[in-house]
Amino acid sequence: MGVFESLALGFETAFTPTNLLFCLIGVALGTSVGVLPGIGPTATIAMLLPITFGFEPVTSLIMLAGIYYGAQYGGSTTAILINLPGESSAAVTAIDGHEMAKRGRAGPALATAAIGSFFAGTVGTIVLALFAMPLARLALEFGPAEYFSLVVLGLVASITLASGSTLKALAMIVLGLLLGTVGQDLTSGTPRFTFGQRELYSGLNFVSLAVGLFGVAEILRNLESETKRTVMVKKVKNLWLSKEDFRRITPPVLRGTGLGSALGVLPGAGHVLASFVSYSVEKRASKHPEEFGKGAIEGVAGPESANNAAAQTSFIPLLTLGLPSNSIMALLAGAFIIQGITPGPNVINDEPALVWGLIVSMWIGNLFLVMLNLPLIGLWVRMLTIPYRVLFPAIIAFASIGTFSLNLNAFHVYAIAFFGVLGYVLIKLGCEPAPLLLGFILGPLLEEYLRRALIISRGDPTVFLTRPVSLGLLILAVIAFVVAVLPTVRRKREAVFEEEI
Repeated sequence: MGVFESLALGFETAFTPTNLLFCLIGVALGTSVGVLPGIGPTATIAMLLPITFGFEPVTSLIMLAGIYYGAQYGGSTTAILINLPGESSAAVTAIDGHEMAKRGRAGPALATAAIGSFFAGTVGTIVLALFAMPLARLALEFGPAEYFSLVVLGLVASITLASGSTLKALAMIVLGLLLGTVGQDLTSGTPRFTFGQRELYSGLNFVSLAVGLFGVAEILRNLESETKRTVMVKKVKNLWLSKEDFRRITPPVLRGTGLGSALGVLPGAGHVLASFVSYSVEKRASKHPEEFGKGAIEGVAGPESANNAAAQTSFIPLLTLGLPSNSIMALLAGAFIIQGITPGPNVINDEPALVWGLIVSMWIGNLFLVMLNLPLIGLWVRMLTIPYRVLFPAIIAFASIGTFSLNLNAFHVYAIAFFGVLGYVLIKLGCEPAPLLLGFILGPLLEEYLRRALIISRGDPTVFLTRPVSLGLLILAVIAFVVAVLPTVRRKREAVFEEEI
């Protein structure tokens, strides 16, 4: 089936009333959590995983994906209006966006963010559609040795692009791999690390782990102190851009879209990296770099386009190779798994309606987001007045009820509490939980492909070095690891961002 036939199937799937409704719900929720600093799409998707278990697979994934890219839109709203990014990728937008708001140009700043986001999101979706099938066909040629090396590369690359200490990121990956071994052995069926708990025989519950590490832990961190949110602009007027504004934003939008589309496929926070790099590029390309930081409209157009294009193309590794490129993709991989579907190259052939329906829904979702974000800007501003002490208990109760309803077992609710405390402790120690989740997702795959490769080669470990593709992937993994641990490389990378931001 060619691209056009696949897209036709995708439109047929996405344009059903149910899927359109849940696409709208997803992007609306995404905008909401993007607007509210401290919640974010990761925690929201983790909290909603139990609820989506009873949905059709394509419906649940359309909604969860909508939350992810919808949050990129919403994050720019608070970044511009109150200088408090709702999403990490919107941190760069706040630099010039808030300065524009202080000068009475909040409307043009918000319009620039919406236009750049829509254009970049559309292009990112097209890139995803064009590259999905060729990469999936390539991946189908891989054997166990190649897949093992590919998973190793994915794990190492996530360490490279993690912020903060490389050693801590490595420790989180190892902890995730260890947690992934809990349950019955893949070959012998012997229980491992179950400590006599029958509930652990099938492994740790992904939903409990995700809700605890990302949802509860983030809420505990935010409840340490009430974030003060002063909304300077309560009513936004004049959302139209002048001809001069359009002239100035066109090149940054195009450059940001290209950068985001390329960087989005990288493991780690590709959409965050894309917005930072875009800001750096625009500042260097500008004839008036002194305007940046003082309300340059290019400083809004470029980063917003970059992070939204990257949000779309970050689906490419998950859908074609089965490798989550960041923590949100790991959660979406979990959403596939709890629906009984293994993400990867076979999904495109086995579940074409699901994959192409999801891809088409991203374009539909971008249309919804334009309609939601600009006309309803007053609603999003009013949402900033909701106190966290009311919002957070309701979220925890909602997630706990949803998790309990999966199999009517209170053990998994206790697991949420345990992983919530663990996640909070890790955050306080300066450790990102995201690499842990990637290790937990990829660990069983790593073990499975390692065993298969050794069985086929009759126990010869050189099989990973004698197969050219496997060797090439391992060499890339070694290079990525060297880049991660070299102090000079690490300091130079961090210094660039500090200088530009």
